[in-house]
Amino acid sequence: MGSTLFISDLHLTGERPETLRLFSRFLEERARKVSALYILGDLFEVWLGDDLLPPGCEPVLAELRHLTDAGIPVRVMPGNRDFLLGEGFEQATGCELLEEPTRQDIAGIPTLLLHGDTLCTDDVAYQTMRRTLRDPAWISDFLAKIPAERIALARQLREKSREATGAKECAIMDVNAEAVSATFREYRVERLIHGHTHRPARHEGELDGTPVERFVLGDWSDHAEILTCDEDGCQLERFTGCSLDL
Repeated sequence: MGSTLFISDLHLTGERPETLRLFSRFLEERARKVSALYILGDLFEVWLGDDLLPPGCEPVLAELRHLTDAGIPVRVMPGNRDFLLGEGFEQATGCELLEEPTRQDIAGIPTLLLHGDTLCTDDVAYQTMRRTLRDPAWISDFLAKIPAERIALARQLREKSREATGAKECAIMDVNAEAVSATFREYRVERLIHGHTHRPARHEGELDGTPVERFVLGDWSDHAEILTCDEDGCQLERFTGCSLDL
């Protein structure tokens, strides 16, 4: 059995062609050698419905389809930027959309996969907004709007988010330790894997007498942040397209 790869927070957009090229190289050079690829949220900078592909991201769907057609399972968990990914995306790419959170055995270890924003419970304003945006009625109303209206509303929401983020302390936007412990207990897992905070790291400890570990995935810029898991454990890596740094 080969290794399993986990990535998140690529924030793909036509405004960052270098990240699009890096993702293309990653799919061709790295993802084809694994047993499965998991993308844990924010694959795209924004996704306003399956009928409204972000400009410049057209090749991404074809490249993902090329990978899944080659027999590599690709499982995508929507994040806070692309939570409107739907059946159209699945049909176009051959990827499987995952519910959040998802509990799976990864190399024999009970593991919980999530994007990570639900762990940032100190950011009360964000959590309130998140509940609004995930409400089925809000989603139905939003997707019923014409593309121009969706784009305009998304810009308004994004601007408000930037203003709010600039006024917050960094600690508020990180995960809450009690929320992390409660999540371990609720889902009875020994490992958490998530992104969202853009702070790649491995955190280990003990909870109720059981060793636990939490891996935080990093965002993509001039390099790719990857987590590789196999029977020997998990390891964070950096992929630049020409070298692999542990």
